[in-house]
Amino acid sequence: MIEVILMQRVEKLGQMGELVKVRPGYARNFLLPGGKAIRANKDNLARFERERAQLEAQNLKRRGEAERVAERVHGLTVTLIRSAGESGGLYGSVSGRDIADACKESGLTLERSQILLEQPIKQLGLSQVRVALHPEVVIEVGVNIARSLEEAEKQARGEDLRAADQAEEESLEAELAAELAELGAAADRD
Repeated sequence: MIEVILMQRVEKLGQMGELVKVRPGYARNFLLPGGKAIRANKDNLARFERERAQLEAQNLKRRGEAERVAERVHGLTVTLIRSAGESGGLYGSVSGRDIADACKESGLTLERSQILLEQPIKQLGLSQVRVALHPEVVIEVGVNIARSLEEAEKQARGEDLRAADQAEEESLEAELAAELAELGAAADRD
């Protein structure tokens, strides 16, 4: 374990200025290159204390900007058109990059790393995805994944597409059964 000073809030780890112990790989691969933390040594502790007020002011300014953006895009829903099987399983999946690109088209410029997707989306339908505009400002963006724009509009209205497909399939089966019965009755008369 190594000790680092957090330069910004890190979810599930701590607030700006805290000394935390983390695994060396986590620090080396994520915290240090991303500027989220610095190594905890005497020089860095002194530097952080000298710059603390300035860093906190910058953080408050960025947080305020992120909160204004969050208010502006509250309730944003993006639509993605994808190919899918009969059961609604996607051929492939929707990743953070796909969602970031769709948000960009809707006017919200995001980096892929700001999309907090636990795992890729692999089903048609509506999903809520967390987006970190700032380490302390997280919003939800709706993601509507459908085969076509018409299907996306139906999903957005709350229609159950699988129930409609199933009802259509059952009516076709009933028509087919009636026709077969009719053909069977005609064959019996002959």
